[in-house]
Amino acid sequence: MKSAAAQIREFDDLHSIIGKAAIVRTLYEGRDITPVWEKLVARVSADQADAGAFMDLSIILQTVGKPTEAATTQKAALDISRTYRVSNGQGNGINVLVIATPGDFMANTPIEFLLEGSDTNILLHYIDASTQDLHDVPQHDVAFVAVGESADNRSVLENLERLLINWAGPIVNGAPRNVIDLSREGVSEAFRNEASILAPVTSRVARAKLEEIAIGPDKIDAIDGLTGFPVIVRPLGTHAGHGMEKITTSLELAKYLVARPEKEFYIAPFIDYSSADGKFRKQRIAVIDGKPFASHLAVSDHWMVHYLSAGMAEHHERRMEEAAWMADFDSDFAARHADAFEALHRRIGLDYFAIDCAEMADGRLLLFEADVAMIVHSMDSEVVFPYKKQPMNALFSAFENALAARAKLLPNRSV
Repeated sequence: MKSAAAQIREFDDLHSIIGKAAIVRTLYEGRDITPVWEKLVARVSADQADAGAFMDLSIILQTVGKPTEAATTQKAALDISRTYRVSNGQGNGINVLVIATPGDFMANTPIEFLLEGSDTNILLHYIDASTQDLHDVPQHDVAFVAVGESADNRSVLENLERLLINWAGPIVNGAPRNVIDLSREGVSEAFRNEASILAPVTSRVARAKLEEIAIGPDKIDAIDGLTGFPVIVRPLGTHAGHGMEKITTSLELAKYLVARPEKEFYIAPFIDYSSADGKFRKQRIAVIDGKPFASHLAVSDHWMVHYLSAGMAEHHERRMEEAAWMADFDSDFAARHADAFEALHRRIGLDYFAIDCAEMADGRLLLFEADVAMIVHSMDSEVVFPYKKQPMNALFSAFENALAARAKLLPNRSV
């Protein structure tokens, strides 16, 4: 591969942006984003080539729940430039090239949240399925592949496999094929026979197959891993529980399909992972170079657990449980599931990923999902959640140290 030294753009030439972490934090904390919005609008009104302003506007639109407008504005930015800079802290830390792809917050690893408290410079370089080469990437110390697994991203990841064949510099998560394998059916298959992990068999099925089951429930056992109801059904490509339902009868399945227009779905057996008190507990854990780090524990009355809707801020006893879980994580949870985490690291084969999981009564780790694009952040109020600061800082430091360690592997910054 030819040297990129003469082709790499200078660091200061990049479009500087506020970025996801600062914008999302402003809105998450309930502060008024209007002055920032108005300033950005004024910038693009004065200069239609202000890619940085367009990009930040798209982030605001995505955060406030306007995905269509966000996508349009992001495209306007990317039509001008494919590369952006987010400077953290003093900006005198390592320069991290982040290979990303257009999309919403779930399209890429949310690395801006992971490095928010550091002095690193994040150099976002966007690619897609038609990108021909990476010769125009900015100067950097280490690269990080941020493109997440999804049906939309598959062709991007396949192209990235080709683009990285002769990559000569230090890189983290530089295995696009391993990211592709993080599909829901891929993860369930990878851990099908792993003694320490229960990964419910997840099948990708066409709408017609579900319609058959809705008419003839006896046909459900024709799907791998299923022997009957209840089951979990969700449309292909959805996250955060969108469109996901627990179905207990064929009639419920028929009603579900009437309300859903999608052509493909995932189906899996429902696993009752409730504890003795009837509540459901779900953990989010980041795995960095094989070592697990606590991100959060949510306790809920409902089987579909989401941290924001689990009532953690309202229930003191749930926060105290999470506090104890985080404080003792290394010596308790991580130690108890050491075999599971070893298997996760070995089979997934990535330097960084995160999982959502729970504990089964038989001691196995119930694996809901493994992904590189899960949101891991420290935006929760330190007044309400004072116990989170130390373990989250440990996670973020470990991530930054992993990048820094790779940066030292090679003395140059060429691709």
